Amino acid sequence: MPLRSLRYCLLIALLSFLVATQTGNLPGQAQTPKTPADSQTQPKTDDLTFGVSVNLVNVLCSVFDKNTNSFVTNLTREDFKLYENNKAQEIRNFSRETNLPITIAMLVDTSKSVAPKLRFEQEAAISFFQSILREKDRALLVQFDSGVNLLQDFTNDPNKLAKQIMNLRAAGGTALYDAIYRVCDEKMIREPGRKAIVILSDGDDESSSVNLAQATEMAIRAETIIFAISVSKGGFFGVGGEDREGDSVLKELAQETGGRIFFPFHVDELDDNFRQINQELRSQYNIGYLSTNPARDGSYRKLEIKVPERGLKLNYRRGYYAPAG
Repeated sequence: MPLRSLRYCLLIALLSFLVATQTGNLPGQAQTPKTPADSQTQPKTDDLTFGVSVNLVNVLCSVFDKNTNSFVTNLTREDFKLYENNKAQEIRNFSRETNLPITIAMLVDTSKSVAPKLRFEQEAAISFFQSILREKDRALLVQFDSGVNLLQDFTNDPNKLAKQIMNLRAAGGTALYDAIYRVCDEKMIREPGRKAIVILSDGDDESSSVNLAQATEMAIRAETIIFAISVSKGGFFGVGGEDREGDSVLKELAQETGGRIFFPFHVDELDDNFRQINQELRSQYNIGYLSTNPARDGSYRKLEIKVPERGLKLNYRRGYYAPAG
């Protein structure tokens, strides 16, 4: 073959290879052009990720032995049954949450009704933050009386929190529901992962602009567990008199969100209450499932978790609100 013809053939071959590279069909590969129908039926990766994320429901669950009140931490996925609106759900994700970061908001009642106990609350709260906060954890401090005041925004420094705790002064009424609503709406709902509110109060609300139902709903939407320590007026710190309206309020807040309420009789029991809260936050199971109800109707859906073993007590939020729109 003449040299000029050879060069011409090589040039044609090179041009053909470059065209094939640009179109995604290398020599030897079958061409599979996309049709408009193909592009419509194949969802994008982003769409798939979004579709899963809005239907995934995560529930934190604590399990106690009824006789010893100790935490049970050796259960497996197979030990749990989960129901949404009485319909069984398949558990997709399961883990024991022991070392994951925790976001905590402490709400301290500084109304006149708790003034005699404030000093003991301060000491116990400082001890709590010093024992629970780890490097990746964060906490904030809010005081509420007639109003709601953020004293310390999120920090992992217990000394900053201690400084603000010692500055607490008692005066005015009680805006408990406003404090819960605002902290969940303005702070907790934007935070990922495990979240808890610890309330020191007698539960007697006198000054809020929102009601108990609205405060509870916002806590559920923010996926925030509420632990309440009652500093009611009965005895020195109260004897767990659930006939008191304030104690009933605190109990309802805790039950609906998956937390607990404590009734310390002596001031030295406060440290033990905080210790139990700390231990529970480090002993939870995280149970995740994809709801069989795909409706984005914003409705409240009831949750129920069961374990076959007898003699156990479970703490978890009683429901959640489906996505809307």
